[in-house]
Amino acid sequence: MDIDKYILDKKKIIDKALDRYLPSSSLRPQIIHRAIKYSVFPGGKRIRPVFTIAGFEACGGKGDSIIPVACGIELIHSYTLIHDDLPCMDNDDFRRGKKTCHKKFGEDVALLAGDGLLTLAFQVIAESGNVDVIKEISKAVGTCGTIGGQAADILNKKSDIEYINLKKTAILFEVAIKSGGIIKGASKLEINALGNFGRDIGLVFQLMDDIKDKDGYAKLYGEERAIKKAKVLAEKAKNHLKIFGTKADKLSELAGIVCPLFHKSSHTRFVK
Repeated sequence: MDIDKYILDKKKIIDKALDRYLPSSSLRPQIIHRAIKYSVFPGGKRIRPVFTIAGFEACGGKGDSIIPVACGIELIHSYTLIHDDLPCMDNDDFRRGKKTCHKKFGEDVALLAGDGLLTLAFQVIAESGNVDVIKEISKAVGTCGTIGGQAADILNKKSDIEYINLKKTAILFEVAIKSGGIIKGASKLEINALGNFGRDIGLVFQLMDDIKDKDGYAKLYGEERAIKKAKVLAEKAKNHLKIFGTKADKLSELAGIVCPLFHKSSHTRFVK
């Protein structure tokens, strides 16, 4: 299957499930539920939950048992974006071409909408019935994970840029992909390989974003050094998939979509 069709097909499944999981906008308190739906829809390519599904399939997983976890990952991602955009954080006015949640609904509602999404995420993930995956995701988005990365970002220490990239961006890719292996009941070796692949791809993704925006690592150390580092990480990511053979083809193709250095021919698609 063509990778673009694969992403589109999985996105449709994820969006349908997300719509089912989200509280109705007419349910009290309506303002919070409207803000939540506004922030989740329309989403982007849903690349993190698609990676979750691909990780599940790389371990031989079939069926829809992975969907609650994939949706939970997307809800967590949406929560991080709402809070990251707040005036006390990055203070952004627009996200995906429209007003950020706090600009549309106010800071107080945006804060509660983010809290609501994070809470709902674990309610949804719990449908998997897998305690191990709940533990892994909780750890990844806690104070030693994405919250820790955001805290370091607030302090704005140049020496912390690699820690920030790891904790704010890469760790969610890491846990998204390894969760697929956990739900399938894969071996420890396979789960670790998926996590290592996700972490390195997440770091490349952030580096490419920094290069494009002339920010972060690229701003501090220069574009040439950022590209060199991204190439090394992309090669490491490839190596992590070797134990899966052709079963990891979709993971490899997805990596090429989000990280042009993974497959040189993907560069044009990334920069558009």
